[in-house]
Amino acid sequence: MSRKANRFVWRALALLSLLASYPVAADEFHSPSLTAPRIEWRAAIDQLRTEINTRPMVAGDFVFVPRRTVSRFDPRAMPALLQLNGVTSQFFRGIARSSVPVLLPFDAAAYLDAQRSGAPSSLSIARYQADFNPVDMFDAGPAGYSASFSFEPGAGDGMPSRVFAKPVEVQITGSALIYDIADPTGGKGEPVKAVSAQYPDIRRFIREGYVRYAFTRFGVAYVVSIQCLDSVAKPRRLACKEAYPVAERFLRALRVAGGSRMRPLRDVAPDVTDRPPERSAEFTYRPSGDIIPNSGYRKQNGHADVIAYSQIRFPLEKFPAIVRSQSYAKRDKSEAPTRGYVWRDNFCESRSFEVWQCGGGYGHQGEDIVAGECPPGSEGSDRCDPKQQGVVAVRDATVIRGSKDQAATLQVNSRTEHIRFRYMHMNPSAMNADGLVNGRTVAEGERIGLVSNYMDHPAGTSRHLHFDVQVFTRDGWIWVSPYVTLISAYERLIRARGRETGPEIAGTAQPVAHALPEDVVKPDQREGSSEEN
Repeated sequence: MSRKANRFVWRALALLSLLASYPVAADEFHSPSLTAPRIEWRAAIDQLRTEINTRPMVAGDFVFVPRRTVSRFDPRAMPALLQLNGVTSQFFRGIARSSVPVLLPFDAAAYLDAQRSGAPSSLSIARYQADFNPVDMFDAGPAGYSASFSFEPGAGDGMPSRVFAKPVEVQITGSALIYDIADPTGGKGEPVKAVSAQYPDIRRFIREGYVRYAFTRFGVAYVVSIQCLDSVAKPRRLACKEAYPVAERFLRALRVAGGSRMRPLRDVAPDVTDRPPERSAEFTYRPSGDIIPNSGYRKQNGHADVIAYSQIRFPLEKFPAIVRSQSYAKRDKSEAPTRGYVWRDNFCESRSFEVWQCGGGYGHQGEDIVAGECPPGSEGSDRCDPKQQGVVAVRDATVIRGSKDQAATLQVNSRTEHIRFRYMHMNPSAMNADGLVNGRTVAEGERIGLVSNYMDHPAGTSRHLHFDVQVFTRDGWIWVSPYVTLISAYERLIRARGRETGPEIAGTAQPVAHALPEDVVKPDQREGSSEEN
């Protein structure tokens, strides 16, 4: 068995051992386990040299001999990479901050050769990006990088025609941190003959609404993904089969575009999460996975997950706040507490969204949060005004959001985390006015909006915040239950520990399905309007 395989097995056993030591009933939460692969920078430099040498006119401008007089983690130690970052940073801001070799569909050698030949500056950057539009989103940091590009209908020589009439968005992430989660559906896929010579270990699979291409290069896990449906092509719905040629064009165009060699990241071992010693007299929560009976896909139970994936600031500015269903509330016959309020998990409520942790592979993706009623004698008439409940950034992060998007995602990219937090149902016009768009950085606790009721249009749902979490694995970004993460954050906000109540639910992950079964909830239920109305 290889050294890499031995380390993976050791990490998996350590995680299972810890979780076995602290069962669900122990009322304890745990932090996640992460693996930091060894990055092979010399291989990345060798590939860069090969790519640059395809343009003899500019090849002599790059210095590939390493400098021995500086630390190997000094950017000057790899002059060619330093030079490359200087070229590409004008298109991909902050590219040198990536701790992994950045692969993008940008041909730096062709661009420099054209500049040397006097090409006009008015030429579109798409000329050097295999006809992909200028980057829509780019974020780089100690954990790696993420980027998204779009491909217009009819673009690209030799591309097959397609029914889908809108631009196709292609995403790529390369990460120096891999979340180790108990995922029975992970690591699967089929080989891709069209690009197998370039990426020998590449695998293609459809998961959680995306066709994904996962491969390893320079010791780093990379995943290219396109949102699509495994169904018949339509003008307003991209079929995954129509996405395949776009993804393969993207993969063939990938070149080394930058990055910097940094001090290696370390594996992160799971641990018991600290919680306040004092008990709250008002805050009660039901166990993770204990969803309202019969509210899961095909009436299945929820999924118990006792991992607090990040130590976040609670996403609502003030308390009290309650996690509870906005679609199945009338079915909840549990007894209300005589004092205070009780939370209930709704992560695995039935929806048409693919969620690997939920029974049958379908669920809600996140949790619904509403502002609680004003406690008796509360100060300030606007403290609990439902129209003035602030939403805040849960961490220092970079915003991922196009101006037309209804959701806003915050991405944390640090030496110990590579994680995303998505907010839904805030008003897009208000977010645009506040500049909550791609590339903006926000600080933990900073107000980024108000709890609202937007879903396709104002008053499209009840007034609440939908909040969810994605972590990066070798299958790319996947949904994980944010319930315990939110409990942990809320306890820090109120500075007291909640009390668990209700039955214990022992959930297990189920295989994810790729096609929509006939009885899955379609179209998506409008949260806040009970299906019984």
